[in-house]
Amino acid sequence: MKTIFLSGSKVGSKTLTSMKKIQAIYQQKYPEHETLFLDLKEFNIEFSDGRNFLDYDGDTGFVTKEIMSADILFIGSPTFQASIPATLKNIFDLLPQKAFEDKTVGMVMTAGSDKHYLIGETQLKPILGYMKANIVPRYVFIKDTDIINKEIVNDDVLFRMEQLVENTVVLAESYQLIREKTEEDYGF
Repeated sequence: MKTIFLSGSKVGSKTLTSMKKIQAIYQQKYPEHETLFLDLKEFNIEFSDGRNFLDYDGDTGFVTKEIMSADILFIGSPTFQASIPATLKNIFDLLPQKAFEDKTVGMVMTAGSDKHYLIGETQLKPILGYMKANIVPRYVFIKDTDIINKEIVNDDVLFRMEQLVENTVVLAESYQLIREKTEEDYGF
């Protein structure tokens, strides 16, 4: 399986720190899986202008094509103005409506306070659902106080990260078996 780790912001370090930890846990548990880390800070992504994702060149084309080729995605998002950042929303706008069909998505949300706990539920999950993702029901929410000097210091967060990794892979493998069984039944 191909797994993408997407850090969805151009500023700050908390989401990047969180996504690097998710990737480390994942690679330790599933070293046989192909992985790729995409940090939006490192790319010059064009604004969506309605073209097919295959028509973009450069960083934009690379990022969109890699996302489309993934089986599993872990998406990390900070909370800005009680929503997801524009850089992450632009990635979704670059992709087709059914971009996440047959893909399993785990989420990590970072925020400054507990008041933003439901941003993942109200802002990110509806977009992913619209784009046909198989969304892992529970996501990891991380407050600023859980990360000190680019290290996660809350053991409960680390435990929830391990659960997210396991739940995401189990869900992805389950959906893969369902698809294979369905294809067998139809004789493709």
